[in-house]
Amino acid sequence: MAFTQPQVWHAGTDVIGGRLVKRYHLSRNAVPIDPVIEERAYAMVPGMLSPEDGETPPAAFTVLFRSGAGSHLNVYSWYWGNVIWGKFASGGVPFLGCPDEDPTNLVSLDHLSAIGCIYELGVLAHERNAWVRHMLMPEKPDMDGYLADLLPDGPIGHP
Repeated sequence: MAFTQPQVWHAGTDVIGGRLVKRYHLSRNAVPIDPVIEERAYAMVPGMLSPEDGETPPAAFTVLFRSGAGSHLNVYSWYWGNVIWGKFASGGVPFLGCPDEDPTNLVSLDHLSAIGCIYELGVLAHERNAWVRHMLMPEKPDMDGYLADLLPDGPIGHP
């Protein structure tokens, strides 16, 4: 498999399921995510968030990736102060358990223990560092600082 470098961009920060959610999109050649995929993916997010623990600020981030194989939604919730809770869905990839090759037909991948592919992990690394910088290091957590700390738009995944 040849390494290709997709593009990442911040697609907005919204309140979804009572959480502040930073949304990232990834695609090959910066091709926008199909609006049908985006709509179906974000409809799944509330059911993919971690349970609230009563102590961790209600924040999460998502990665919606249109890969060469299909579409992939990773939902990462902050949990127990410094833990990332992950849930995943894909469309169009029978190998992962999808019922067909339709990338708009996203299904939950509860049977899968993956945490993301090499491209999605670039977002995870950035968000981990942003959480430490703004929520764990200061005397008082700075949610506004965390939400403003975005992975720059552009190529992602290069070592």
